[in-house]
Amino acid sequence: MPGYLIRRLVTLGGLAVAGLIVLQSYWMYQSWNLEDQEFHQDVSLALREVATSIADFEDFELPKQDLIQRRSSNYYAVNIDGKIDANVLEDYLIQEFEKREINTDFEYAVYDCQSDDLVYGNYCNLSDKDATTNSTEVLPKFKDLVYYFVVRFPSRKSYLLGNLWQSVLFSLFSIMACLFFIYSVWVITKQKRLSELQKDFINNMTHEFKTPISSIRIASDVLASANVVKSDDRLSKYASIIQDQNKRLNTQVEKVLNIARIDKNEFELKLEEINLHEDLRRIASSEGIRIKALDGTLTSRFDESQVIIKADHLHFSNMITNVIDNAIKYSKEAPIITLSTRSEENEVIIEVKDQGIGIDKEHLPKLFDRFYRVGTGDKHDVKGFGLGLFYVKRVCRSHGWQVELDSEKDKGTTIRFILPIHSK
Repeated sequence: MPGYLIRRLVTLGGLAVAGLIVLQSYWMYQSWNLEDQEFHQDVSLALREVATSIADFEDFELPKQDLIQRRSSNYYAVNIDGKIDANVLEDYLIQEFEKREINTDFEYAVYDCQSDDLVYGNYCNLSDKDATTNSTEVLPKFKDLVYYFVVRFPSRKSYLLGNLWQSVLFSLFSIMACLFFIYSVWVITKQKRLSELQKDFINNMTHEFKTPISSIRIASDVLASANVVKSDDRLSKYASIIQDQNKRLNTQVEKVLNIARIDKNEFELKLEEINLHEDLRRIASSEGIRIKALDGTLTSRFDESQVIIKADHLHFSNMITNVIDNAIKYSKEAPIITLSTRSEENEVIIEVKDQGIGIDKEHLPKLFDRFYRVGTGDKHDVKGFGLGLFYVKRVCRSHGWQVELDSEKDKGTTIRFILPIHSK
């Protein structure tokens, strides 16, 4: 994947994560406010009912204004302006809170006019009735009130969070997803950096190979043409081996360079009109010599009609040669290969068929992946980097051609190319 595309994905992903965090924070803030408003409303209604019950019990009237006063987030003062019985007050408070499902701890105190002090009532544990807890905080009194009692909710925050457990759980999952995304981005960028280092190393290595390969080719040609070498069969054979291995090494280096060009988007096509059958006959003639040396056969079956395609001549030739080379490498003994064409409407179909070892179905979806090679069991004489079919796939994709592969274990493989006809 190109570096600029990764940067765009990381930027968009980062903006998405930031937006998610902001949205989640805003949602949690709004949810907290709604829970707090609902809590305040329920407590106010409960305290109003308690005040009304006490007024009815003691037979006095309640003030018309400022009956319930919220002095802090968890501290309420009830201005009843009348006598208050602490025992009755506690019973009323517990009844009203339980009726409205306010299942959180609270403590209360009643103002004593004679002593000018708040007389502490009790700490009521509604969340766990078997537990005993004593208050450790002094409840403040108010000079602007005469007859009143106060109620404080020390566990208000934990109570509200308990009601928001679904939101909190979702927030935790969101945070985990964000952390996973950040970790994934870090892994991707690290792998991208390592991949670039690997590509640079391979490119530098293959380019460095080109000079000694050229020098070996020149030296081997001079050596092979020397009269002393020609007159000695053993030396002539060694010179021929050097030339063949040099060509093979150069071919492998060219494959790696071609793949590097593809990765860098330097895979430019030089399209020209090609006489398909004429070019295939040339390839069949060249490859037939190799196959014959292995006691094999290459059968050519072409349509009689002249077919012109538009393609990059070099890459087209390399594509067909790579497929034939694979057919040779994966033959059981002597390779038996058929190269054929047939025309259908505005398309021409090229088939390369062999009677080799075939491929298991489980490997077929991965055959065109880079560096993927099918295991050959105890047979270890099949050489290559696993780039041949990857290169073939990229050539077809660049030209807009279709490539299909059929194979059956121990019966052989058929590779089929579907090309548009330029003219006949």
